[in-house]
Amino acid sequence: MNIKKVGIVGCGQMGSGIVQLCAQAGFDVIVSEVNETLLKKGLSLVNFSLDKGIERGKLSLTEKETILNHIQGTTKIADFKDCDLVIEAAIENIDLKKKIFSELDNLCPKNCILATNTSCLAIIDISVATKRPEKILGLHFFNPVAAMKLLEIVTTIATSRETLEAGKAFGKSLNKTIVVSKDSPGFIVNRLAMPFILNGIRMYESGFATREDIDTAINLGLNHPMGPLALADFIGLDTIYFAVSAIYEELKDPQYAPPVLLKKMLVAGWLGRKTGKGFYEYK
Repeated sequence: MNIKKVGIVGCGQMGSGIVQLCAQAGFDVIVSEVNETLLKKGLSLVNFSLDKGIERGKLSLTEKETILNHIQGTTKIADFKDCDLVIEAAIENIDLKKKIFSELDNLCPKNCILATNTSCLAIIDISVATKRPEKILGLHFFNPVAAMKLLEIVTTIATSRETLEAGKAFGKSLNKTIVVSKDSPGFIVNRLAMPFILNGIRMYESGFATREDIDTAINLGLNHPMGPLALADFIGLDTIYFAVSAIYEELKDPQYAPPVLLKKMLVAGWLGRKTGKGFYEYK
């Protein structure tokens, strides 16, 4: 199918990145938020990112204006009625996602593909809220969306071959490298990455080593750009907690059980870079 207009539900950290990426690729993009305040905040993230691109010499002012002309903001989900593809980028709450998909299903054209950017939730559970399970898949982008080269496409047992191929073609048009995963908890990346991060947290929690030594050991010993604690702060401790909780709920595998320290940091509001404090402090 020929995708021309893309809808994005949610304009937070991930949603705004997907909006920018799609608009830069020449798609007409409409993005929604629950209110005008959050919408303006999300669109300001897009504007800020584009300005950074200009500062680095990767973008011209004319190119920025062209990109912004491809983007329309809304607080009305009804404005998605003529989209060819809608990507949901709301918070990791299964009930909220099912509500969004049900509304989109009743609104969007029958040939419209509905995708979720979830990093951990079972996509088949979301798809049953619609009458088009064959048109549902996961398009899991990584943060920061523009810089990260991977797109993880997730198919359920009901996803059609046509939908998968359309998803692949869309991903390639965004210059992403594509991997395909079955609809299993955590998919490929988080299924492997989350135990690594959680073990880093448990090691620090037990007093085995300092946070700096844990991260430096991984930086220099395994040549990773970030150690597990710095990576956790970058991803967001709330995002990690919701992801591992969902995986643990499905698999009952203790390696995905959230450490006590992670829970306490959520209660304290220490969510990492986004709040200025996590395992490290940020200005």
